[in-house]
Amino acid sequence: MILDNKKRTYASGSNSPQGNITGVKFYDTAEDERLKYAVIISRSKGKWVFCKHRERSTLECPGGHREKNEAIEDTAVRELKEETGAIEFSIRPVCVYCVVREYQNEKEESLGMLYFAEIDTFEEELHSEIEKIVLLEGLPKNWTYPLIQPALIEEVKRRRLL
Repeated sequence: MILDNKKRTYASGSNSPQGNITGVKFYDTAEDERLKYAVIISRSKGKWVFCKHRERSTLECPGGHREKNEAIEDTAVRELKEETGAIEFSIRPVCVYCVVREYQNEKEESLGMLYFAEIDTFEEELHSEIEKIVLLEGLPKNWTYPLIQPALIEEVKRRRLL
């Protein structure tokens, strides 16, 4: 396992069905095969872009699982298009993120790539599990992943990409 030594840890606490989240770490690089997810912090015309899943009442950043043999950059673009209906946009990598969970006295790390996107235009209709997109001036209070997503946004801000 190779993770570079430039890491930051932001969040901790709270139980989830997948275990107790004990932290969110950030790295500049990681082995490509360890990157399982892509999350895209998104803005459009000065507002935050969030997704509302059909089966949840909370908001989340666009993102999702990497498919077999898919480049992580392609995952990010695919998820952004599927979940927001983005047509014209710019997207760039930010860093690797790592969610650390403790479950049954064992630690598990899930790594993903964090991206930032500026969306210019959207499709009229969504064709995914997402019910709607929501554009906000500020950050939501009703996060789907409250210990993860705010930390991701803070890291984008810390790296001065906003």
